[in-house]
Amino acid sequence: MRWLDQVRRSAGTLLRRESETARLDEEMRFHLEQEEAERIRRGVSPDEARRSARREFGNPALLRDEVRRGWSWAWMETIARDLRFAVRALMRSPGFTVTAVAVMALCIGATTCLFTIVRAVLLEPLPFRDSDKLVMVYEHFRANTSGSPYNPVATGDFYDWRKQTHGFEDIASFYSWSFNVSGDHGELPEVAQAAQGSWNLFHLLGVEPALGRTFTESEDRLGQAPVAVLTWSFFQRRFGGDRSIIGKQVRLDSKPYTIVGVLPKWFTYPEARTQLWVPYADGKTAEWLDRHDDHRAYAIARLRPDVSLKTAIGEVSALQYRMHMDRPGKPVAEDALARPMIDDVVEDVKTPLEMMMAAVGCMLMIGCLNVSNLLVARGAARQKEMAIRGALGAGRIALLREQMTETIILCAGGGVLGLLLALVGTEWLKGHWHGLPRADSIHVDGMIVLFAAGVVGLTAILAGLLPALSSTQKGILGALKDSSRAAGAGVSRARLRKVLLSAEIALTVVLLIAAGLLLKSFVQLRTTDLGIDGDHVLTMGYGLPVDQYSKPEQRVAFAEALLERMRRIPGVQAAGLGSVVPGAGWGGDQVFIVPERPNYEPGKQPDAAYRVADPKYFDVLKIPLIAGRVFDAHDRLDQSKKVIITKELAKRYYPGENPLGRNIVMGTDVTDKKRTFEIVGIVGDALWRVGEKPKATAYFPAFSGDQERRLTLVVRTSGDPLSFAVAMQKAFAALDPQLPVVDVLTIPQIVGESTVNQSLTASLVLAFAALSLLLAGVGLYGVLSYLVTQRVTEIGIRIALGAQRAQVLGLVLRDGLRPVAMGLVIGVCGGAAVGYVIRSLLYGTRPMDPVVLAAMVATLLLVAAIACAAPAWRASSVDPMQALRTE
Repeated sequence: MRWLDQVRRSAGTLLRRESETARLDEEMRFHLEQEEAERIRRGVSPDEARRSARREFGNPALLRDEVRRGWSWAWMETIARDLRFAVRALMRSPGFTVTAVAVMALCIGATTCLFTIVRAVLLEPLPFRDSDKLVMVYEHFRANTSGSPYNPVATGDFYDWRKQTHGFEDIASFYSWSFNVSGDHGELPEVAQAAQGSWNLFHLLGVEPALGRTFTESEDRLGQAPVAVLTWSFFQRRFGGDRSIIGKQVRLDSKPYTIVGVLPKWFTYPEARTQLWVPYADGKTAEWLDRHDDHRAYAIARLRPDVSLKTAIGEVSALQYRMHMDRPGKPVAEDALARPMIDDVVEDVKTPLEMMMAAVGCMLMIGCLNVSNLLVARGAARQKEMAIRGALGAGRIALLREQMTETIILCAGGGVLGLLLALVGTEWLKGHWHGLPRADSIHVDGMIVLFAAGVVGLTAILAGLLPALSSTQKGILGALKDSSRAAGAGVSRARLRKVLLSAEIALTVVLLIAAGLLLKSFVQLRTTDLGIDGDHVLTMGYGLPVDQYSKPEQRVAFAEALLERMRRIPGVQAAGLGSVVPGAGWGGDQVFIVPERPNYEPGKQPDAAYRVADPKYFDVLKIPLIAGRVFDAHDRLDQSKKVIITKELAKRYYPGENPLGRNIVMGTDVTDKKRTFEIVGIVGDALWRVGEKPKATAYFPAFSGDQERRLTLVVRTSGDPLSFAVAMQKAFAALDPQLPVVDVLTIPQIVGESTVNQSLTASLVLAFAALSLLLAGVGLYGVLSYLVTQRVTEIGIRIALGAQRAQVLGLVLRDGLRPVAMGLVIGVCGGAAVGYVIRSLLYGTRPMDPVVLAAMVATLLLVAAIACAAPAWRASSVDPMQALRTE
């Protein structure tokens, strides 16, 4: 361990440098005094003794340096000296130092914050056993050329895959559901987001429960006693973390379920709001489990170690095609697809995250260019100092090293502050990014600190190397003789600053165009016409328990009583019921047959959004009636088979025809009289999902089927809708105290919730662009101020020879706007490429929208004009006599 002892001694010597140097000087002085005394004893005169002793001893400074090299490593002392000098130099320029550190802190902080999220969400493996072997398996309809090719799985297909294929170790399945949780033991009733999963799901994922156990195979069969597994968050929130909960019961939809386990805290699949799990077959029938045309489940498979994904999915695809051929005329998929499970988890956030990471990377480059420009100006101001130090013996490498040390200190300071900003920013994004997957795994740890350190090193090189090389390349005598009279004074430095500024402007334009496109797209989303009048409308969702409201007459009685109570509330103008509210999501599709055209190619059977509504639903939302009529009081239960279609459905499937009075058959059997409905009305299109095109929709009378268990109450009020929320909730409680209500929202709130992620993405990119624009403006101001300072004498001579103020203004503005123009041209080309890349995120906005382009270019030119104004005015106000006298 000799090297370790040497490091310890070297470090100790550096820390005690002054005291060790004083001791060394004392030793050399003592040695010289002894030598002088010895010579005097020999009879030499004192003056001669002193001279001969010093001559024999040698140069004290050289001896001192030689001894110091023995104390510690030379590079350590060199670094320490450079650091001391750099700190002193930066302290003499507090304005420059604070500005550079602030710019680096913002840029490094934003970069580190985004990387923290990208690493946890996109780069880290899923927290399951051998997650690289997990894949999602989907059904694929070959005729469906629009939309995603990855479709949910029919339950019957899943069971057949599991029994008849061997390329996967195992296949599990689940689908999302919701339950009314009864208010036992004094708790309030609530609606809990749940999932129904096959018994082998947790074993396939490698998830061990924190308490109790998961499902057994026997519990995932028809007719078994109902059991439930709680998520950790639901266990803590609803049951206070009571570990004795295992074996106790919770009432879901008024039915008792035995709690058999609690999942670990980190398990938040398929989404963080999932509260509990029940077996896949719970509450189902044998007929439902064997259906091949009800696509609502998701399948997870684990690859065998010796089987490729292509081979395994090929086997499933072949089986799926056979099942499709065995069921002609049925909506059974012809094919199967698969992709890694991680791709499914991050599908909705991958593109926005990659785009924001690119945006913050641009901002980091702009910050580096800005600091680089500051360093060029600082280097120009210190040029003579560098020349004098070079004349005294400092080599170019030493001068270069000292300037790079200053840059490293600036970037390191920015890195420390940036890491603190990243901590705050990461927590803020976790709290405001709705539905961000794997949010619980996002945190700043040692790897993130190392990443920040790497960014610090990269920014130090990018920001500092060119200015350091520029300020140390000029000859010593030339720098000492440098004056504003010299024709080529500062030309190379000015050229470098203009190049850096052009690059900064180009990157800023790219960011501005991207931000403008996203901002316009978001505004288009928020102002989308949903096809309804959503002002003064309040919505509330509820679900009736199956056991308590098993008969249709009971559900009808509840609905009638509810609507009657709502209409009696002062200020309520109308109240209705429907299965889905526009803007809230699709809510389910069904295929149908037009009896006059019963034959369709495989996979091309018509489909429509399936909705239920009562007669007042259309009045409350003011969905226009185009032809025919809406439902009346007789269109309930099995008294009539009526349907209302939308304009889009009529246009697509009855082109040029009058569909009123004609029939459609829901499903695939044209002879099924029970599912044959007469078209009695045509209404306007409503957008079920913000940003999507109108979808063909069929409305069925409420209480004519089974969907009326979960409905949404829509109420039109005379004033602020939210002020009626308490009265409406009391009306619910008066009818059934154990019935929870959910999604108490206005239509604008529904639209806002559905576009929250687009809002966040646009806001962040806009913030990055605005900061970059500010940096570009500051950079332009600095460059032009520097150029004016360098050309004061020239400007004075021009004015003395008769140049007018307007001519001087034009001269300076041309110098300032020339790099801006070059940057604009390059930036617009880059913005066009970026617009094409992010086109999938845009709504109602072209990738090269001329309005956005013109607005962003005008914004940049305005900032550039403001930045140029002060230096140009100062140049036009130069006193020629004063300028020549100072020269």
